[in-house]
Amino acid sequence: MPQEMQTRMMTMEVEKTEDSNYTVRGYATTFNPYVLFEDENGKVYEQIHREAFKNAKMNDVIMQYDHNGTIFARQSNGTLELSIDEHGLFIKADLSKTESSRQLYEQIKTGMITKMSWAFFIAPEGRTYDRNTRTIHINNVREVLDVSAVSRPANDSTEISARSFLNGLKEQDQEAKELKRKKLNLLLKLGG
Repeated sequence: MPQEMQTRMMTMEVEKTEDSNYTVRGYATTFNPYVLFEDENGKVYEQIHREAFKNAKMNDVIMQYDHNGTIFARQSNGTLELSIDEHGLFIKADLSKTESSRQLYEQIKTGMITKMSWAFFIAPEGRTYDRNTRTIHINNVREVLDVSAVSRPANDSTEISARSFLNGLKEQDQEAKELKRKKLNLLLKLGG
């Protein structure tokens, strides 16, 4: 039986940072169950488990658009970083290196591209199905091939947002100033 490459859609956000003016961050997959498809018997769910990445080959993953064509970022040249956290497969990509990658960044930033996906091979015996909950469990990923910005996701509950890192810092700075002001007012009331 030929190996089947799997793709799944998830979330991503755009952020300008000091290390690059064109950095995107997001999740190629999460560990929460989601509706994979619906058939005549109802919804079928899928859940990727954290331990599925324990032995996964992820040493030269690429970032594409719709899993096809141009490579916008790549681990081996340092423009793509992947990590597993409590939420899922986190990605950070620098899209500043080529004109086409900067164009992808702008499409994400403006909300034209709103979803993310990943392509992978499942290890032998790495998938189980629970008939009671109609959930496919992915317990062992053999290799992650790519993470992709996508036009049409399989998981419609995902979203992407664009925000400026500098705006986030300004908001944090404003919140800190407001907190200091409240503390000072409280101290003045207590002392007076």
